[in-house]
Amino acid sequence: MPGENLSRDEARERAALLSVDGYDVSLDVRSAVGEGQDEPRTFRSVTTIRFRCNEPGASSFADLIAPGVTAVTLNGKDLDPGEVFDGTRIALEDLAAENELVVDARCAYSRTGEGLHRFVDPEDGEVYLYTQYEPADSRRVFANFEQPDLKAPFRFEVRAPEGWTVWSNGAGELADGVWRFAETKPISTYITCVVAGPYHYVTDSYSRALPDGSTLEIPLGAMCRKGLAPYFDADDVFLVTKQGLDFFHEHFDYPYPFGKYDQAFVPEYNLGAMENPGLVTFREEYIFRGKVTQASYEARANVILHEMAHMWFGDLVTMVWWDDLWLKESFADFMGTFANVGATRFQNAWTTFANRRKAWAYRADQLPSTHPITADIRDLQDAKLNFDGITYAKGASVLKQLVAYVGQDAFLEGARRYFKRNAYGNTRLGDLLSVLAETSGRDMGAWAGKWLQTAGVNSLTPQVLLDADGRVAELAVLQEAAESHPELRPHRVAIGLYRTEGGELVRYARAEADVDGPRTVITELAGADAPELVLVNDDDLTYCKIRFDETSLATLRERLGSLTDPLARALCWSALWNLTRDALLPARDFVGLVLRFASRESDIGVLQMLQAWAESALVHYVEPEGREAAGRLLAEGALRELRQAAPGSEHQLAWARFFASTAADGADLRLLQDLLSGAAVIDGLDVDQELRWAFLEPLAAHGVADESVLAAELARDDTASGKRHQVRCLAARPSAAVKAQAWAQVVESQALSNALVEATIAGFAQPSQRELLAPYAEKYFEVIAGIWESRSIQIGMDVVRGLYPSFQDRPETLAATDAWLTAHADAPPALRRLVLEARDDLARTLRGQECDARRRGRRELTFGQRSPAG
Repeated sequence: MPGENLSRDEARERAALLSVDGYDVSLDVRSAVGEGQDEPRTFRSVTTIRFRCNEPGASSFADLIAPGVTAVTLNGKDLDPGEVFDGTRIALEDLAAENELVVDARCAYSRTGEGLHRFVDPEDGEVYLYTQYEPADSRRVFANFEQPDLKAPFRFEVRAPEGWTVWSNGAGELADGVWRFAETKPISTYITCVVAGPYHYVTDSYSRALPDGSTLEIPLGAMCRKGLAPYFDADDVFLVTKQGLDFFHEHFDYPYPFGKYDQAFVPEYNLGAMENPGLVTFREEYIFRGKVTQASYEARANVILHEMAHMWFGDLVTMVWWDDLWLKESFADFMGTFANVGATRFQNAWTTFANRRKAWAYRADQLPSTHPITADIRDLQDAKLNFDGITYAKGASVLKQLVAYVGQDAFLEGARRYFKRNAYGNTRLGDLLSVLAETSGRDMGAWAGKWLQTAGVNSLTPQVLLDADGRVAELAVLQEAAESHPELRPHRVAIGLYRTEGGELVRYARAEADVDGPRTVITELAGADAPELVLVNDDDLTYCKIRFDETSLATLRERLGSLTDPLARALCWSALWNLTRDALLPARDFVGLVLRFASRESDIGVLQMLQAWAESALVHYVEPEGREAAGRLLAEGALRELRQAAPGSEHQLAWARFFASTAADGADLRLLQDLLSGAAVIDGLDVDQELRWAFLEPLAAHGVADESVLAAELARDDTASGKRHQVRCLAARPSAAVKAQAWAQVVESQALSNALVEATIAGFAQPSQRELLAPYAEKYFEVIAGIWESRSIQIGMDVVRGLYPSFQDRPETLAATDAWLTAHADAPPALRRLVLEARDDLARTLRGQECDARRRGRRELTFGQRSPAG
């Protein structure tokens, strides 16, 4: 729609012209309940904006995406909505020095998770509302100036159905049938929020003595749907919340500035969470209906702390435009793990970060769409796609490198000065660099030029020369970069030397050094005993791909399970996975290493990551001729570990889920059926409802569980979660008619909500059904341009990514992708980016399969045996 995709240039021009004094927003959501209403179902939104214009007589515009506008008044003059409103913008002519704009609109409830989302709980028929705006969907709920640097105070009032509770950023009270909320501090439009409905709500409080002798009191709240209340462990949510508030107050020296602190776990949420000040929203999947491992609790704690860090990095101080999105997301991602380790029970969170979070960054940084951490964001579509592994995980990794570079004390003092100087304002890269230069005495411009303003990931490889006595004569670190992004960077790294002692692989020497340029000699390690393993980037100080010399790789093939340090072990696994993705290590070798050594992995999060990587290696990188045999071995290994795991342990649960995901032959599928019926029992394994659905999906995908079985399971679990599981399983069935129906529901209709679109796509795309999915490769390229044009950007992203024919892993699919890109050179850049990324993944798949095929025969059934470096 014209005007929907706001450009950076338009935002700059408007910010130079206008400043906003305040908003009064009145919403009437009583229409959320009741039957017989026309589609789209709408609510009334009345907005009053007080703003100044520094060029009286100039023209500008306000943002609003709505089915209709009833009235527009500017400075007391009624304007014709038909003339000034085009569906996305309200034209504002002849502005005065001081202005008041009043817009009375009919806005639409959302079913895509963008704007004011409306959810009907199938379990009890209750209706729940919540808002989600980032980067620019508050204009779907009220008229505004939708850009982060036009901050203002907000006052909200909401009329809601009787019996409902309503929350917003500020504290609220119900009087005369209207919920009225305290005025906020100056904040950006995208972090305003409203949550409304019959939510289950739990309260607590936090207090802290401040240095001036006063006491900071923060009311705490947490909420979820009534149907999830029996599973809601609010006490643990509050525990982590209080630990985080203690930690950030100790380190930031700036009291939490937004009054209360509510946390809402909401249905059909597109993101992990959103940092709305005073009212943080989370996906309700963080409330666990069944048994999960500690990795899930750690992940939830990390997200709670990530969003809390945003109260300072992002809400108190906000980037001017989305170019500097990293100013909030990289910091929050870093701080989430930093606080998890520093304040909670999750003391190994940096291991999780090294193994899981950085894997996301490494993948994103090798795509053709990679970009500097400080990105070039031309418009809102660019911004939406840049909530990616670069902005989050690479940015956080680079900040970890920065802490090693300038020192933790200087880093945190820089943050404290940054908050105090820029409170309630907007900043750019230079604002942060200037305070870090003050506190560290370092040249931050040079550092930023290398790390923040260039793209790509470096590889670090050890080179070891031994003397005649078998000691280290010289140890050097070689740095390489991809041809497409040839920048070499300064790395503060630790190099660890490992050898076998008492049957364990342990570190006996370590040196920290600055690696810069193509080759750096580590003089401190000269004269050390010859190592069996050299680990560059030991302790994970920098952001790089770790490579191995031949001796180290041979050691890992034979002794990876003997490596005692959990972080070092996680780093080695990550490096081996990168070798596999880079077609330097055959995929079946990696699978073999997992089969041999994953059982010794003590860190449950690392184990679950290894299982996911092994499955990905099987699906994408094992050559087609070897896929069936490799899959059989992986399933056999998973079942063996499941039976041997300690009864009732989280490792047993992880192996049970992994076995279900790899089960393919008749005996394995029969075992899953028997575990569901109770005919088979594995001591200690509680087959709860969530695990039942995990077992049913492979049964459905292999044609064992039909529609009647899935209907019976839904009757057993007739909830919102159960419905999503059932939809996914239904779409997974191996039938041409099923696939046609799933395709039509996603591509040809807009009846499904965002959550059910996601579930249908997940079920549709089954790696065991390559032939069945083949006809949809051509159809995909025929429909994606229309999908992008007609759907919201979130649904467009889900469809374009999720339905790409990645399982048609042959050169013809690459050629079809190239043909589409050539024929659609003028397609929206964001759409082209998604297709280019999918193409790159497929090209990597084919390279990986070629690498795996070169080892055919010699390694077919002897995974993981010692061999020269690949």
